[in-house]
Amino acid sequence: MEMKVGSNIKRLRTAKNTTQEQLAVAMNVTSAAVSKWERGETYPDISLLQPLACFFGVTLDELMGYDHKKIQAEIDEMISIYRQHPNHEKGREIITKAYRNYPNDYWIMYYYMLNITGNFTDSDEKSLLSHKGELLRICNKILEGCTEENLRLGAWNMQARILSAEGKGKEAIEIYLKELSHRSIYVETLHTGLFSKNTSEYNFCIQKYTYKSAGTAGDGLGRTLLFDSALSTDEKADRAIRCADAMIASFKQTGEAFFLVQASDFLGIVECELCYFLNGTDEQIIEIVDRSLYVKKTLEELKKENKALRCGLYGEESHFNLFEKVLKSHVNATSGRLAELLKNPDYKTVLDKYI
Repeated sequence: MEMKVGSNIKRLRTAKNTTQEQLAVAMNVTSAAVSKWERGETYPDISLLQPLACFFGVTLDELMGYDHKKIQAEIDEMISIYRQHPNHEKGREIITKAYRNYPNDYWIMYYYMLNITGNFTDSDEKSLLSHKGELLRICNKILEGCTEENLRLGAWNMQARILSAEGKGKEAIEIYLKELSHRSIYVETLHTGLFSKNTSEYNFCIQKYTYKSAGTAGDGLGRTLLFDSALSTDEKADRAIRCADAMIASFKQTGEAFFLVQASDFLGIVECELCYFLNGTDEQIIEIVDRSLYVKKTLEELKKENKALRCGLYGEESHFNLFEKVLKSHVNATSGRLAELLKNPDYKTVLDKYI
């Protein structure tokens, strides 16, 4: 930001009909000093800023030439240009200039870090290590003075990335577990930023996150369908079966377990609602249970060879078997709708397929 204090002193002095000599006497400096201020050759000592503001009857901001709205507009424009061209020379130049002019603006700091390290999902280890000191100073400034949660997350993320680049992966993970896991729904994607793209570590991390988010998406889709008051129970059941078939067909065509994870959570919420709240027919519930057991059995088989799938569903060390648990709950039901269904031969035929 350009300092305008000299030109402002001249303007204010002229408006007050005061000579340089009179101002010099009032501030206990020489006329030559006032002249240098006004020509922009030197600046007043910081101890004189408040007396100067009082002499002219203005605020410190006015004396210094600060226009907060104008400054914020300029900052916003610079950030907007950078975000449009983050990987081009134009974007790099504008954010470097912005950081030089406004080094204490937290959003400028954030995007400046982004600029010199690639971005938060593509670690450039050489840049991280060569700029380590500067990056950590910026992180500390953000964490000590900024209350904006997203910027604080970015600072912690940057600290973790630097640790990872130094070969301190365990310490980097500890930052995620301590500072980020309870703060951001995007912590898994931030976690991928510890690794360079096209590495096995990056691929494992992103796959694990994808499987985890697939279940959330499936559950959300199920709730969206089931709690639509415009649909009858028959319409909900019909749509649910068609949605499940589409997910299963997508898996068979692509081999992507993502679709089965989505289907598993989707079918789980559908079965629960049809059994206990929507009073679905036996036939509808049987159709859903058949697909649900198929999906869960297939997932159990896949996760034996797919560590990312296993970790995404149940955690690193878990040996939990959802298929066995669900199957036993159906076969051994002693009360409620599931117990009543055991009297239906079609239902028992479905269960027998998976025993």
